Amino acid sequence: MTSLQPAVPEPCSTGSEKTWTSTAEPAGSGLRRPVRPAARLAALSLGVALVQLDVSIVNVGLDQMRGLMADGVAGLQWVVNGYTLAFAGLLLTGGALGDRFGAKRLYLLGLALFTLASLACGLAPSGTALIAARVLQGIGAALLMPPSLALVVHAYRDPSERAKAIGVWGSVGGLAMVAGPVLGGLLIALFGWRSIFLINLPVGLLALWMALRFTEETTERHARAIDLPGQILGILTVVALTAAIIEGEPLGWSHPAILGAIAVFLLAGTLFLAVESRTAEPMMPLSLFRNPIFTAAALIGTLLNVSFYGAIFLLSLYFQDGLGMSPLSAGLAFLPMTGLIAITNIMSGRVAVRWGNRLPIVLGLAIDTFGFVALALQLRGDAGYAHIWWPLLLIGFGMALAVPAMIGALLATVEKTRAGIASGVLNALRQTGGAVGVAVFGVIGAGGSSLSGMSTAMWVAAFGLLIALLLGALCIKRMPTS
Repeated sequence: MTSLQPAVPEPCSTGSEKTWTSTAEPAGSGLRRPVRPAARLAALSLGVALVQLDVSIVNVGLDQMRGLMADGVAGLQWVVNGYTLAFAGLLLTGGALGDRFGAKRLYLLGLALFTLASLACGLAPSGTALIAARVLQGIGAALLMPPSLALVVHAYRDPSERAKAIGVWGSVGGLAMVAGPVLGGLLIALFGWRSIFLINLPVGLLALWMALRFTEETTERHARAIDLPGQILGILTVVALTAAIIEGEPLGWSHPAILGAIAVFLLAGTLFLAVESRTAEPMMPLSLFRNPIFTAAALIGTLLNVSFYGAIFLLSLYFQDGLGMSPLSAGLAFLPMTGLIAITNIMSGRVAVRWGNRLPIVLGLAIDTFGFVALALQLRGDAGYAHIWWPLLLIGFGMALAVPAMIGALLATVEKTRAGIASGVLNALRQTGGAVGVAVFGVIGAGGSSLSGMSTAMWVAAFGLLIALLLGALCIKRMPTS
């Protein structure tokens, strides 16, 4: 599990208690050649890698997309957030649909939609068309991600092998997100910004073929109810808030559209809480938040994503506009922030096993907070990359140390049969936090064009992480995870 990827539930559950049965022919029947587990895992990991890659790869292409946007930085924020909001808003529903209609069927549908939407992104003639295609990408990602994990769980019956497979599945997605800025910079340097989307076409078709060839459908269905009112209200709440933040600066905070968006946010948010508290099978079970450790861990994850996604958005533009870097150089400039993630994740897990989740969470958040303070201080008139690379190193190291332990602390608060839904709630909150971070930081930092604004945004990030640090110190138990 890397610090940049979605949380992975316990290997014994995909969100609801059920028994999976295989559609494979009995061994020795001669009707079908056995599928190697490695091929099946590769097929499922490839689709997840595409989803995670698109979370980060788009940032280094934002500067080249400016000419397509009629409303400047606000349009670029929607390019990022159109994907993130659709992904976050439908993630929990994707799991429920997979349970109802079959994990393989929904995985293929989501992957096909994601691939076609990537083609639409690469061919988009206008900013509006690009944003719409990014929303479709996010919908596809939300449909394929939960069924992908369900299929991994279904494919491995031995608990130890299943745990290893889930680790590989998660690591591939995390490495894809880490590689996104560098790969995106290389593709843009060679073929232009549209290539960061068009590359998904051959990879997506390969993933579709592999999934059709090597994966097996889950035969048992669980008719988990689709919480349609909660789904609609949840999306309305987050989209209205994000729209108000992004469009407030260009339109004016007293503009009727902005006031209307704020009103929708307040009304829809209130109704969402009311509906979720009364629904028999809610999309987001509010009972989970009765546990203070769950609540603290969820807030920590959300605040981490607010700071991280917001910083990457601003820095991507600053590296190219302010420092004159090429897209490839800008992608490489993020390596201090992302290069040590895999090693640090392993370290975090070992520390948590020996001393409990609280130590790596608090230590990671302290390092993260210090990194953002240092970055805020370094962003001044004569700031160059030599001044800011080491705060980026601290930020990446601190996040990679804190996130695995935060996920472990959260999942430890629920029964194994509820690990899937708990993980889904955390994923949705973290992705929502990322969208809010891009919106808020984009406004404060003037799209990377104002050093003083960027410095203020980093101070905001540091303050949010300080709150997360206090939550971790006060609410996360000290006892070891074992």
